[in-house]
Amino acid sequence: MSIGYIILALIAAAIVYVIYAYNNFVTLKNLVAEGWSGIDVQLRRRADLVPNLVETVKGYASHEDKIFRDLAELRAKSIQGGSVAETSAAAQAMSAALGRLFAIAEAYPELKADANFRDLQDKLAMIEDELQLSRRYYNGAVRNLNTAVESFPGNVIANFFKFTKAEFFELGDEAARQVPKVEFNKA
Repeated sequence: MSIGYIILALIAAAIVYVIYAYNNFVTLKNLVAEGWSGIDVQLRRRADLVPNLVETVKGYASHEDKIFRDLAELRAKSIQGGSVAETSAAAQAMSAALGRLFAIAEAYPELKADANFRDLQDKLAMIEDELQLSRRYYNGAVRNLNTAVESFPGNVIANFFKFTKAEFFELGDEAARQVPKVEFNKA
């Protein structure tokens, strides 16, 4: 009779573990979705700010048509969405184009002094900071989900219930990962 109780206790423990593990996977999956939502919100905020920024710069540097066309095209791509990799590539391209736009603005002192331009620049900097925080949160949630999906015995339950690994939101540009070199001139 005591062997029967032991077997029954083991079966009950296994069922409790499966329920716990399943609920943990659901929680982790939802945290990844929440993290992605945060990235999406920040990318949309940045995309909504771009037309105002372009119009402000156009008033001073109207002959810089290529950058304006590039930004409009990249803005459309960034709003379309898609997979994590596609969205990451579009975000990286948008960051590079905005960098070129600000480089152009450096050549126009009166533009840099424009209050509207400075305000837009400050808003963009704030959005970039929020985007960086959203990326960290999302990638942390992805790391936790991926670890749970790959770890034993959770991987057995993950495979049974079809929980899969998620993609990290990574920088697509290898140059962006490099540590900048700082050289001091000895005078």
